[in-house]
Amino acid sequence: MNKNYTTNITFPVKFDYDHENYIPIHPLPQIVRINVTGIGWDLFRRSLGLKVPPLVIPLERPVEVKKIVGSTLPPLFANQLERLQINFVLTDTLHVAIEPKGRKWITLAVDTPSILFKNGYIMTSKPTITPDSIFIEGPWKLVKSISEPLYLKLPQRNIDENFHNEVEVQFVNSELIRRNPPTVHVNFEVDLLRQMTDSIRVVLINLPKGARPSLGFRRLPCTFAIPQRAMNTYHRDSLKAIVDLGNFSRGVKRVQPVLQGLPPYSKVIKVDSLYIKF
Repeated sequence: MNKNYTTNITFPVKFDYDHENYIPIHPLPQIVRINVTGIGWDLFRRSLGLKVPPLVIPLERPVEVKKIVGSTLPPLFANQLERLQINFVLTDTLHVAIEPKGRKWITLAVDTPSILFKNGYIMTSKPTITPDSIFIEGPWKLVKSISEPLYLKLPQRNIDENFHNEVEVQFVNSELIRRNPPTVHVNFEVDLLRQMTDSIRVVLINLPKGARPSLGFRRLPCTFAIPQRAMNTYHRDSLKAIVDLGNFSRGVKRVQPVLQGLPPYSKVIKVDSLYIKF
């Protein structure tokens, strides 16, 4: 084993740069193949990877370096390979992609239109997020491109009860971004809607001066849904179908009433339009 031999060996490599202020946007190369000459035992130990520290490639200006040609590496490795002679590097090119780090605080919001509730259920409170902002760190261009607020999408489906869950903060290319914290707590109330049909009084507002509009009726059939918890606050007499006659000229006009007086988070299902004449 004391004779000299020549062989190809795969060596681990690492890149020496300012890790505090720069970050790879693609995984960096981890190995190089080198043709070396050395004593048989040294070659055997190296080939097995026993106690072999990685070869270091310094990057003084990491953003400017996009590729490293294999033929330029022997002078960098010469002092790192004791008792081995480098003949040539078999690895043709090492591709490098490093950017400055970007850092910022980003506010969060819940993407409420995307929430998947069980049929007949609805959100009945404003969602809260704890904490409502997080600190992110990653490639500068990617961090800069993230707009605020960042909307959280909930993975849960068929939600039919009050929501109290941890939700992961996710981005496009999120594997490149460090999040602190990576998850936040989301809360909101959920209730079952109860559908009702009733006859609602019609109220005209903003009548033109001297107008005597003709309706022919004073109540309008409507269908709506009220959260179950709010049923005890529902009062039929408080409901109104508002018809706004602002900017109305003489003649016949079709108008769409607006229901007022429903409990919060109620949903109007059907209300007929009206024809007004004066």
